[in-house]
Amino acid sequence: MSDLLWQKPGVTVDSGIQAFLAGDDVILDREFFQHDIVASRAHAQGLQRIGVLSADELVVLERELATLAEDFRSGAFVLDETFEDGHSAIEARLTERLGDTGRRIHTGRSRNDQVLVATRLWLKEKLERVQALCREVATVALDRAGAEQGIPMPGYTHLQRAVVSSVGMWWAGWAEAFIDNARRAADTLAWVDANPLGTAAGYGVNLPLARDHATQALGFGRLQVSPLYAQLSRGKFELAALEALNSAMLDLRRLAWDLSLFTSAEFGFVRLPSQYTTGSSIMPNKRNPDVVELMRGTYASVAAARTEIEHLLSLPGGYHRDLQITKGALFHGFGKGLGALSLLPDLLRNLDWNSERMQAALEPSMYATDLAVDLAKQGMPFRDAYKQAADPARWSAGDPQESLAARTSPGGAGDLRLKDLRDRLGG
Repeated sequence: MSDLLWQKPGVTVDSGIQAFLAGDDVILDREFFQHDIVASRAHAQGLQRIGVLSADELVVLERELATLAEDFRSGAFVLDETFEDGHSAIEARLTERLGDTGRRIHTGRSRNDQVLVATRLWLKEKLERVQALCREVATVALDRAGAEQGIPMPGYTHLQRAVVSSVGMWWAGWAEAFIDNARRAADTLAWVDANPLGTAAGYGVNLPLARDHATQALGFGRLQVSPLYAQLSRGKFELAALEALNSAMLDLRRLAWDLSLFTSAEFGFVRLPSQYTTGSSIMPNKRNPDVVELMRGTYASVAAARTEIEHLLSLPGGYHRDLQITKGALFHGFGKGLGALSLLPDLLRNLDWNSERMQAALEPSMYATDLAVDLAKQGMPFRDAYKQAADPARWSAGDPQESLAARTSPGGAGDLRLKDLRDRLGG
């Protein structure tokens, strides 16, 4: 490991203790490394603006930072146990190439400042991805709702057949859910879009840092003004971002449950493309919906990440090393969640409905609610209408298309309001 910036003369660093302190930093910082380089460039520009660096020094620093970014992308530079973390690796590389000019990159910064801005930039990128995927899912669902709105299927409550529903209603429900998920991701992105660069370890520094320039250079929406609040927001912003992802994962879990049931032999309503299924290792007659099942289970990873960070935040004000652990939870939560969510749009585009099986599952009892409402429309008090419609002797096979067309309450099968949903998606 390279020399530690904070190492004191005469003090021996215990390798076991240092390994515990470093944790998985080197591995995790590979995820945030490019963002740290981008932020280091903005910091260097700010130092030149206040006279800490000359114009020539800024030119060579920017050149070496760009080279480091390319070397990392190509594999020519490897972030490994040679370094304490990503931040020290950047300084070590610049020092190796530029000597004292390279050492100046850390002026006015702390490692905490570096990880804060790198993870904040990374969070913005991930929330943009969540928003884009949710919009894509909503678009697919709206398109299929329009194309398949008249296909009847059973509607369930309590896992029991209840009423006649439609494929259009099924799609419209998921469309609106993911419109809301996209909106929540966008709102959360706007909230966390605050620049913490230049807050050091939470108390500022005795330099007039060009923080407004850094905010603009890094594309942040606003400056996070208080260095103390920059510390208080660490973990809090990450938690909010995971909650936005969590909303989408909750819906993904329930959607996957529907598909798990609908693809079973007992239902047989849905056929998945073959690439979304796997063969059994022991039962040659089977194809298993493994992708859907793992999608269903991935919510647990996001929820676990959220819980881990929440439990870390029982801290007083100021910086604490405990907060280092938020990086791992953040990385694993978004890594698992986005991995599952990214597979959803194409799955929804390509699944097929078995209309014959759904039609065969419609039975006379499922028209009882229609009968009760029709009697009430004719003037009968609903309690009396309900009692009459509950009598199996009054049940008969109805026409599913007529049942769907009569469901004219806003959002019902006869009035899906898909244009309203498209307008919300476009907003």
